[in-house]
Amino acid sequence: MEDAERIIGHGTWYDKVAVEIIKKERKLGRSLDLLRIESGVAASGIPHIGSFSEVTRNYAVSLALREQGYKTEFILFSDNKDGLRSVPAGMPKSLEKFIGFPVTDIPDPYRCHENYADHMISLLLEALDEAGVEYKLIKGSDAYARGLLNEEIRLILENASRVGQIVKEETGQEKYLEALPYFPVCESCGRIYTTKAYKFLPDENKILYRCEGMEIKHKWLKGCGYEGEANYTKGEGKLAWKAGEFAARWRALGIRFEAYGKDIADSVRVNDRISREVLGYEPPMHVQYEMFLDKGGRKISKSKGNVFTPQVWFRYGSPQSMILLTLKRFIGTRSISVEDIPRYMDELDELEDVYFGEKKIKEFKERAKLTGLYKYCWFMKPPKKPSIHVPYNLLVSLVRVAPENKKIQFVAEKLRKYGYLKGSPSEDLKKRIEYAMNWVRDFEETAEVKIELSEKEKRAILSLIDRLQLIGDPEVIQSSIFEIARANGIKPRRFFEILYMILLGTRFGPRLGPYLVDMGRANAIKILKRSIDFT
Repeated sequence: MEDAERIIGHGTWYDKVAVEIIKKERKLGRSLDLLRIESGVAASGIPHIGSFSEVTRNYAVSLALREQGYKTEFILFSDNKDGLRSVPAGMPKSLEKFIGFPVTDIPDPYRCHENYADHMISLLLEALDEAGVEYKLIKGSDAYARGLLNEEIRLILENASRVGQIVKEETGQEKYLEALPYFPVCESCGRIYTTKAYKFLPDENKILYRCEGMEIKHKWLKGCGYEGEANYTKGEGKLAWKAGEFAARWRALGIRFEAYGKDIADSVRVNDRISREVLGYEPPMHVQYEMFLDKGGRKISKSKGNVFTPQVWFRYGSPQSMILLTLKRFIGTRSISVEDIPRYMDELDELEDVYFGEKKIKEFKERAKLTGLYKYCWFMKPPKKPSIHVPYNLLVSLVRVAPENKKIQFVAEKLRKYGYLKGSPSEDLKKRIEYAMNWVRDFEETAEVKIELSEKEKRAILSLIDRLQLIGDPEVIQSSIFEIARANGIKPRRFFEILYMILLGTRFGPRLGPYLVDMGRANAIKILKRSIDFT
């Protein structure tokens, strides 16, 4: 009972953050009747895993607050009035003529949505819906048109000199000492970033501007020279997000928490001060996270052309396995690629075993944290019974040797033989086999776990390779594994574990003799040889 009292919520990092939010809000004396959490999402490029993870992390905090008895609302704010700064890799070059235009004013190049921004945000919403995220979508264009931010815009423009000074103090930039922190949409050419707002007319709700031009991606985007006026109450422009838009949203919506990536840390710091010093609103609690990198160490980005989308993940793995990737760890950069999907699928199965008590964890807090993480992977709607757990690489290797038109039947038959399956395959198992089928269609090799091997372990594997080249009887192969282990001074249990890790990526699996024959001895030999070459 003493241990139970020390567990906060479900024992995860998200539960601890929720407690800190409540402490802060109580200290401020603000109402706890409704707690709003926000994720701002870009609409200028193809959503990637980083976009998805920002949402799931914020959403998990929202759920943690709800689990502690508070009413929450999760806001997804689409930045669809942002201007297009570059054409994302893979998109039609014809979009270059729209550089500088608000993305909500650019036609959808694929002609399936009203505009470019709607097309991009729909890809993220599709992934979030499949993952089970519940959200309230607010589009920036609608927020400005409806006057949601009018009061905040007025306060920021009335105090523009103070805003400019804050920007300079925090970032060294002096541009907002001269220009107002507001971008009108040019009435003549339709661009937004080329305009310079130079005077505010508070009695008329108008901003005077010149379309001068702006440097974007180290290139000068020439303005059209038009001089005009924009009415901010009619949504004829937007706040500069580096100099007030975040703060305006937080105050207008009453946001209490928003996590952010380290790449915009300066902007968040600026907006925190604007929120306090100009808008009189204590900013929401924040947590900074770091970016996902590709295996080459580059930040995953639409402009770099190394986008790894949720849709790609869902081709080879479940939504919950990708949620696990995003929630497992909050801080620290991580390199990620498609090759990691099998590992996260298997790790989710291990979490499920802990949750249903099939894997025992002695330490109370660790068990609570792992079961809590599993619940968050299902957004607090975990299944009522465990699924059939089959190592991902086992499914891949069976699919690879299965007859073309009978893959599911063939794999199910082998799984019954190995003791994984008793009756007909469940829908979940069929889906897992489909993931493996997609993997086999798209990749030549199995996703393998690379492990360090000692010299005697390498010798044992070489001996097994020699046996596999000569022997086709599964029972003889099975007994040979025991003999080879002992001959090389390795405990048989350890040798089996090494082989399972090399072949399946897990420490357990079917009887190896029959499996090595079923997967094809040539395939097994190839994988075993690679494991030695790696070390």
